[in-house]
Amino acid sequence: MGRVEGKVAFITGAARGQGRSHAVRLAEEGADIIAVDVTRQVETVPYPTATAEDMAETVRMIEALDRRIIATEADVRDLGALKAAVYDGVAQLGRLDIVLANAGISTPASSLEMDEETWQTMIDINLTGQWKTIKAAVPHIIAGGRGGSVVITSSLAAIYANAGTAHYGAAKAGLVMMMKVMAKELAPQSIRLNTIHPTTVATDMILNDATYQLFRPDLENPTQADFEEAARTLNKLPIPMVEPVDISNAVLYLVSDDGRYVTGTTFVVDAGGQL
Repeated sequence: MGRVEGKVAFITGAARGQGRSHAVRLAEEGADIIAVDVTRQVETVPYPTATAEDMAETVRMIEALDRRIIATEADVRDLGALKAAVYDGVAQLGRLDIVLANAGISTPASSLEMDEETWQTMIDINLTGQWKTIKAAVPHIIAGGRGGSVVITSSLAAIYANAGTAHYGAAKAGLVMMMKVMAKELAPQSIRLNTIHPTTVATDMILNDATYQLFRPDLENPTQADFEEAARTLNKLPIPMVEPVDISNAVLYLVSDDGRYVTGTTFVVDAGGQL
């Protein structure tokens, strides 16, 4: 028996990166998946966002594990689309136990120089979108009467300030208090909520020119090697980044019975970055 055998997880941002990794890791441990992501370019984002082909690969990987997956295109800014995706997934898979509010973007910019759209899109996706995800999904956990678990993807940026990330840090910090309030509200229904706070993770959101420039403003055209040199100074353990599966393993602990009494916490996976 897997650690989440027979359970169903709703995951946003599931087409690639951490979201795909979480889907695969939970499927390996017996869960079926309701997956959503956008499959068009998101405005203001300086790197390519997920595609339909990315989502198709996530579906292939889950089905290769002999687990079921219901995949839908939905933007976390669209509450109606999220509600429809969850409703359809629960109708087909029969239940909902786990919510991973994971979708997010990165748009590095100076606090005073960024335009209003860049700020607002960040807040709409990385903060309000997580609330909409939980609002759309958690009523199905409540209806099941079995309790459940929600993990919200925050960041080390909610704890440790970096120049060029005021909007990102504000969104990720806001998730912490939202989580704490909801953890208190939903505890009587045996629903646990936690945030997870990664350091830099080797995904498309990090491995791009905009992030390289954020970490190496001293260089005109920094490379990934230049970025990794700077990232090693952020982490106290001698690595530039963690892998998506490192975050997925922590998520698995939080949503499984291993973490059955863990709620209202900020779970940091940062290679010592906050020290």
